[in-house]
Amino acid sequence: MSSTALGIVLGLLVGLRHSVEPDHLTAVSTLVGETRGAGPGALLGALWGLGHTLALVAVGAILIAIGATLPVRAGAAFELAVAAMLLVLGARAIIVATRAAAAGEPGPAAAATHALRPSDRRARAWRPLVIGLVHGLAGSGALTAIVFAELPGTAARLIYMALFGLGSIAGMTLVSGAAGATLRIVARSSGARRGLGVATGALSIAIGVLWSIPLWSRLG
Repeated sequence: MSSTALGIVLGLLVGLRHSVEPDHLTAVSTLVGETRGAGPGALLGALWGLGHTLALVAVGAILIAIGATLPVRAGAAFELAVAAMLLVLGARAIIVATRAAAAGEPGPAAAATHALRPSDRRARAWRPLVIGLVHGLAGSGALTAIVFAELPGTAARLIYMALFGLGSIAGMTLVSGAAGATLRIVARSSGARRGLGVATGALSIAIGVLWSIPLWSRLG
């Protein structure tokens, strides 16, 4: 196998590892707590991975076509969008958990009716998709710089990005599915689910703040 072909194949493995970076896991964890079981958790992760891949490939293809890398300020702005998203997701997780505690856990019939609402299903689909899109935008600059440095030719670069995206889809699907299955066992009580919501929300806010601090200097 040539070095170019090997480098392309490695994109799949790098994508798998990339999917479990702290900001990715934190963002998705604020939503996984609302799922019940491995299947819904895996679907959430797959949607995140799809959004992530679409953004990476779209921006990467444009940059490769014009032979440019992402400007530093644009990259910093995309990463700040990730930080802001983590703050919003964290606040949302805490608010949802707090409201559940104040209102009391709904009964099985109410929960089943709630789960069947089409608007709820659409919301649960677009949230991880949008989160993935934002993360993909933030990672597009670094990934494009890597393929420019390591791989010759447009085709090889695009294939690497596509495999990288597929790896991230697979990685997040597996991780989110495992998290959903674990939560179904561990967080059976309403109190445990609320506590988990508050904890993941607080962690998301903390990481969002820490993530944003070094980025402001890159916007100057």
